[in-house]
Amino acid sequence: MKVHLVDGTYELFRYHFSPANKEPRLGAQRGVLNTVLDLVADGATHIGIATDHVIESWRNDLYDGYKDGSGIDPDIFAQFPEVEELLDLAGFEVWPQVTHEADDAMAAGAAMAVADDRVEQVIICTPDKDLAQCVTPDGRVVQLDRRREITYDRAGVIEKFGVPPESIPDYLGVVGDTADGFPGLPGWGAKSAAAVLTRYGHIDQIPFDVAEWDVNVRGAGKLALALRENFEDALLFRRIATVDIDAPVSASVDEMEWLGPQPGFDERCAAIGAERQAARLHKLWDEKVAAGG
Repeated sequence: MKVHLVDGTYELFRYHFSPANKEPRLGAQRGVLNTVLDLVADGATHIGIATDHVIESWRNDLYDGYKDGSGIDPDIFAQFPEVEELLDLAGFEVWPQVTHEADDAMAAGAAMAVADDRVEQVIICTPDKDLAQCVTPDGRVVQLDRRREITYDRAGVIEKFGVPPESIPDYLGVVGDTADGFPGLPGWGAKSAAAVLTRYGHIDQIPFDVAEWDVNVRGAGKLALALRENFEDALLFRRIATVDIDAPVSASVDEMEWLGPQPGFDERCAAIGAERQAARLHKLWDEKVAAGG
């Protein structure tokens, strides 16, 4: 079997801000349901959907500047519990995160699923660069940007970032991540970080003394100085960028099997104007049952 992990937070934001969304308070929920049904239509059977039930997480305790949800449209905030309920009624396994983030849940779900010998492949459906660290050398865990229709295996991660999956937290630690609210180190850009980390692998393996560097990179002296002066920050940012596979998710892949429409689903869809999506779900479920699934 294949397991699909969906970034529910990303999908909710994507559909909320879509030019096609003419109903900000409700429209995104219909979009999220429909995109998960796209997976089912393409053959997905075991799906876990991770959401940020609250924006804050354990990372806010580590760094004051970390994203806290301030400035987010209230219409989006209001829809998190509603889309979670909708997807649950649609028969999908939903992982609302309170102490952790959706990224952590997808990573935890991938670790849980890949430990099951029955699982052929885990497909993490998100463009979020943090999740590139979960991609495995054997191709059993890959990352899929569904919007761009690009699948990233280990070679794909290296081609995109210049570093392998295991160095992604280090890469983000020195380059920073404006979306998450941490700056990285002064002077460290994508190219310099890729060159140095390709050679040394991890932040704490990079020599402080540039005379010990055996990698050719522009401005090496300034980079080494910035690392030496901001080393503790670099380790902190790496910690922030590292996914936590202890996030609460399903106990097994069996719990992730799509169960079809649950009691109250049709009424919930009627309340948000999602009759078309409800009809589509029923059709997909009837086809699954008819096929003996």
